[in-house]
Amino acid sequence: MPALPPPSSAPVVLYDGDCGFCARSVQFILRRDRRGVFRFAALQSPAAARLLRSAGRNPDPALTTFVLIENGVAYDRSTAALRIARKLDALWPLAYAFIVVPRAWRDPLYDLVATRRHRLAPPSCLLPTPDTRERFLNE
Repeated sequence: MPALPPPSSAPVVLYDGDCGFCARSVQFILRRDRRGVFRFAALQSPAAARLLRSAGRNPDPALTTFVLIENGVAYDRSTAALRIARKLDALWPLAYAFIVVPRAWRDPLYDLVATRRHRLAPPSCLLPTPDTRERFLNE
């Protein structure tokens, strides 16, 4: 596996640690991020609270959306998903073309999936493998 980017410069995906669909989404990203671009933290973690504050966002405990912290900026919902896809392997970066669709149209589709995420996958605990453990922020 290639060397990981320094923790301070790596984009961080914040996910709902109580959501099975979110855990599967993280696994999806891990399988398609062979260069090790992304780091991960559960939204419920102190690391996520610190990152959200540093990006000027309120680390509200009720926050359950997908968030990407990249270069000190917090992106959420469909914008986060598209910015993540842009850095994945294979053809996934092509999905970033949908960024031209107004967010007011993209986010309702994201919300449709998000409101059903607990029905789409049962709650599960995301256990990183020894190969990916260093990409998860715990503090």
